[in-house]
Amino acid sequence: QVHLVESGGGSVQAGGSLRLSCAASGDTDSIKYMAWFRQDSGKEREGVAAIFTVATTTVYADFVRGRFTISQDKATNTLYLHMNNLKPEDTAMYYCAARRPALFTRPLERPLDGREYNDWGQGTQVTVSS
Repeated sequence: QVHLVESGGGSVQAGGSLRLSCAASGDTDSIKYMAWFRQDSGKEREGVAAIFTVATTTVYADFVRGRFTISQDKATNTLYLHMNNLKPEDTAMYYCAARRPALFTRPLERPLDGREYNDWGQGTQVTVSS
């Protein structure tokens, strides 16, 4: 089993920056993909960024490319999301997710689709004011 805990959220003004962290514990060796998702009240969950933990290949949603960076620290099993030039529309609860391939019957196809992941954190709130 994998346990994920997010931190680093907060309130900032437009143009500001935040760094989100996701600490993973448990069977972390079985994790091959991790990602950040977000969901604002009344809206659907959307994928923000994903990383293939073995090769560090990254994928970004168009609406954050160039502003957000996903990274990992394998020594501490921590996933990060560096967010720059934040906009009011970035306001949402941000969730960390992990995929353990052994629990799926097919390879990863859509890195920014939440259905591709089986472990989730509780989320950290990001609020951006104009």
